[in-house]
Amino acid sequence: MAAAGAEPKMAANWVTMELAGALNKAGLGIEASPVSPQQLGGLLARIADSTISGKIAKQVFEAIWDGEGDADAIIEAKGLKQITDTAAIESIIDEIIGSNPKQVEQFRAGKEKLLGFFVGQVMKLTQGKANPGQVNELLRKKLAP
Repeated sequence: MAAAGAEPKMAANWVTMELAGALNKAGLGIEASPVSPQQLGGLLARIADSTISGKIAKQVFEAIWDGEGDADAIIEAKGLKQITDTAAIESIIDEIIGSNPKQVEQFRAGKEKLLGFFVGQVMKLTQGKANPGQVNELLRKKLAP
């Protein structure tokens, strides 16, 4: 999996949490896993290169488990690629800021917890496909007084 571009810690977490959890739930041993090391490595590479988020990766993992193909094919077929186009994300943020003037005012008055509300709204409109780190950064800039 490291050869596929996965970071060792992330690979270990996915093997011990996601893969082992799915195997346990299905009552299977590792040798009977429907997910090959190459498939898992391909999935982890797409997380590492920010093609998909960790949340979307869980959907892709389930599809791999169900025999729908490898990560790249599933991401393409289901349109799961993460949105990283700054202009597209900014446009959505502008729409949300314009629709929520009261929350913007409260945030600028010091209610920092509202950042989560704004991030949630962006993620909702993008169906979880916007890059969360990028969303946070852009929101902070746009919401600055």
